[in-house]
Amino acid sequence: MNKIATPTIPSAAPSAAALLQRARAMVPVLAARAQATEDARSVLPETIADFEAAGFFRILQPAQYGGYEMTPMEMFDVAMELAKGCPSSAWCMCLLAIHNWEIGLLDPQAAQDIWGRDHTVRLSSSYAPFGTVERVEGGFRISGRWPFSSGCDHGDWAILGGRAPSEPGTPPDMRAFIVPRRDYVIDDTWHVLGLRGTGSKDVVVEGAFVPEHLTHKFADSYFGMDPGRATFTAPTYRYPFGIVFAYTLAVVTLGMAEGAREVFLEQMQTRLGAYDGAKASEDPLVRQRVALADTMIRSQRALLAANFADLARYVAADEPIPLDLRVRCKWDAQQMSRVAMEAIELLFKASGGRGIRQENPLQRFFRDVQAASNHAYLNADKGALNAGGVLLGAANGDFAL
Repeated sequence: MNKIATPTIPSAAPSAAALLQRARAMVPVLAARAQATEDARSVLPETIADFEAAGFFRILQPAQYGGYEMTPMEMFDVAMELAKGCPSSAWCMCLLAIHNWEIGLLDPQAAQDIWGRDHTVRLSSSYAPFGTVERVEGGFRISGRWPFSSGCDHGDWAILGGRAPSEPGTPPDMRAFIVPRRDYVIDDTWHVLGLRGTGSKDVVVEGAFVPEHLTHKFADSYFGMDPGRATFTAPTYRYPFGIVFAYTLAVVTLGMAEGAREVFLEQMQTRLGAYDGAKASEDPLVRQRVALADTMIRSQRALLAANFADLARYVAADEPIPLDLRVRCKWDAQQMSRVAMEAIELLFKASGGRGIRQENPLQRFFRDVQAASNHAYLNADKGALNAGGVLLGAANGDFAL
């Protein structure tokens, strides 16, 4: 087994405020690149380079591998800001960054395998158990096709979901299997309505060996027994994986809604009615819709802060997070994407014919939030069934908490 790396905490790790300011400064740059990103159907290399230089991928990475070990909320704030400029770029930044946090939950040998030589190595993912898994000596052999691997063009490893064989009568052994770039190919299948720039293509694997330590056993996260906690002891690694991952996706939709609100307000200041020349800012429909959308967006921001304040109290005390809180937080993340979608729809419909023009960012927010809210992890209908059932006394049925 390789020796674990010596801590290399950056001497000038930025503050959360500095990171957020960098994100704000990047918004107009991302907005100017948004169409080119969609045309490329992948985040542009120069955008990835900008994210790397700004330190965004390091926000949650273990300090032993050059990271800042900040809280999930500090990364979410950055992602929401970036989403105002280019939702696809923000989506991929958030996912690539959260994988650097996930590695801190695992056997520390995984971090050494991945970052032992290069702290900037990145990982994409596709967690649904699409492939086949066989137990072999020392680990597993996996094969299959995993779709929707956002940012895979910029990943050096892939995290792929699967069901490991388990004994009859025992719960399914749900895991994620981490494979290096040499063990998979990318099939460009990404021709879609929204989030076009995420490059969420298929990852194809044929008989790759994955050692035990390069797997993420979701039961460990569910029961708060992640093996990496003994080595990576920062409080950020005490948050539940399923909750953090759900918000990783949801906060980007909230950032889209905030971006749509800003664009809408700016456009309505100068817009005149095509037929009567009336000021759009004096239109009762416009005023009503923007007021409602604003309330919806602000309420979700407040709920996000409140939920993570509740989680942070347990994390700070190093106490188990109650199941009912985890269920509630997961449901709130799913509902967040629905509310964000509805807020954007209100604004988009009030924008009239101008809203559908390709050069208008509102149509991109509209398309992208539709795509994002269709993600299986953000399925508000299924989430309501579990959350409502738990409130009514039923057993939790969501293993991804």
